[in-house]
Amino acid sequence: MPEDRDWEAYKVPPSRTPAADRVTAVPNPVTFFQTVFNYVVDAPVTFVREWIERQQAKNRYYYYHQKFRRVPDLSECLEGDYLCFFEAEAQWRRDRMVDQEIVEIIRERVGACKQREGPNQFQNCAKEVELLAQVTKAYQDRYGDLGAHGNARTCLMKQKHRMMEERKAEANASQES
Repeated sequence: MPEDRDWEAYKVPPSRTPAADRVTAVPNPVTFFQTVFNYVVDAPVTFVREWIERQQAKNRYYYYHQKFRRVPDLSECLEGDYLCFFEAEAQWRRDRMVDQEIVEIIRERVGACKQREGPNQFQNCAKEVELLAQVTKAYQDRYGDLGAHGNARTCLMKQKHRMMEERKAEANASQES
């Protein structure tokens, strides 16, 4: 390319970008409000939060599920030991809630399997359905017919009557054979 000394023939067009450092007498209101917000609101809130986090870091508390020790069953309580009766009742209620949650979890698994498998649910979800039947039968055997206000004593009596009926059935079966 030949050297062209005629700069006037090929002038550089003026740039359309504004000046980078535009200095005016009036400050930008956005910058002013950002600065005010940072000093009035953000800085104190950040300081308080960091102070609280430092205090919590010093006194670290680890939360775990509450663990209760197993207490004697109602059948193991002495006569007139009302504290033992109360503890056995509380233990029974916790056990009942745990068993209810187990049944609910298995029921949710069966529902999820049926949803996932669609038309093949009878074939592919047979194990889950069988497990649900076993868990539901065990729950019904233990807590069924107690009602909403069932307690450890009525549950123990129900268990005793069921065991007596099973023994009678075994005795009748052995006598007949």
